[in-house]
Amino acid sequence: MPGRTLPTLTKAEVEKHSSDKSCYVTIGANVYDVTEFLDSHPGGPELILEYAGKDITEILKDEISHTHSDSAYEMIDEFLVGFVVQEKLKPNGKVQNEIVDSQINEKVNQYVHPRTGMSCEEDLSKDTDATSDYKTHKFLDLNKPLLMQVWRGGFSKEFYLDQVHRPRHYKGGASAPLFGNFLEPLSLTPWWVVPMIWVPPVCYGTYLTSQGLGSLTTAMWWLGGFGLWSLIEYVMHRFLFHLDDYLPDHPAALTVHFLLHGIHHYLPMDKYRLVMPPTLFVALATPFWKLAHTLFFWDWNVAVAVYCGGVFGYICYDLTHYFLHHQNLPLWYKGLKKYHLAHHFLDYELGFGVTSRFWDQIFGTELPTAIKTK
Repeated sequence: MPGRTLPTLTKAEVEKHSSDKSCYVTIGANVYDVTEFLDSHPGGPELILEYAGKDITEILKDEISHTHSDSAYEMIDEFLVGFVVQEKLKPNGKVQNEIVDSQINEKVNQYVHPRTGMSCEEDLSKDTDATSDYKTHKFLDLNKPLLMQVWRGGFSKEFYLDQVHRPRHYKGGASAPLFGNFLEPLSLTPWWVVPMIWVPPVCYGTYLTSQGLGSLTTAMWWLGGFGLWSLIEYVMHRFLFHLDDYLPDHPAALTVHFLLHGIHHYLPMDKYRLVMPPTLFVALATPFWKLAHTLFFWDWNVAVAVYCGGVFGYICYDLTHYFLHHQNLPLWYKGLKKYHLAHHFLDYELGFGVTSRFWDQIFGTELPTAIKTK
């Protein structure tokens, strides 16, 4: 570090700094005081404190946790406070400091996707320079209402699909303008709106069917609908949201695609355009209401029980989708998070399962997430 000489510390000295009051970690020979960073860590302070006083080289490379980008290494350089040494006794009995590892802050070579220019989910949250991006790609100006730009842009389908699947990130996670008028609020949906609006009707519908069918029979049909949702989720994501090959090469088709799912791939970390707006859900759910009553025409209660179970599956899906993007998850969920975010930054033509990879495995669209480094 220019302008000052950093001290050397023994491994034992580093291990003493293992609390939220003083938290040191090492990467090779480098010692970092990350105490002030604890509350700012995207995954929460607990993840860092688990490795307080220890070496974090391997966990930074761990794909299950998630690989860290170069920006993460550059940021941690600010917290460099010294170098690790090993203890050796001189003939006079005093400790002789000897640096263990001469290679400081070794960065991991990462696979960079040739189309998206991204290597890991962290890259999805790097702010996009709107002016530079527009000059380079001649696609959409993030500072202006997006929808009319898609409508009036005159883009070919090939160019549109290539660009809309190159993720951008708008000014620290804020929402880019979509309509630019009074319709804007209708496009912004906080995650808690989904359970608040749809759980009460599901409960009421389930209660009505239990009066006609009895609790046990209702539970059987309801669980059938809930289980069926995972297949519906896969089919809709693959054949409706990603109807790319069959999309007409027309501004109207591209605009509808952008509204339905394109904007999510274009701005995947937008918190308020991640779960489905109530108006869009009603439009998509109405045909399924009619389908349920067509398939189970002999009993209104059966149709409603199946439908309520399916809608509850949708609620679980939308909340899971939000948490995969924006929350630190339990260990058993981290693999699913990595899998879904790879669908965004690695290959949008695979990995259509959000709550499960099961149907991807069945239909041969599973996304390989063990990316080799160069």
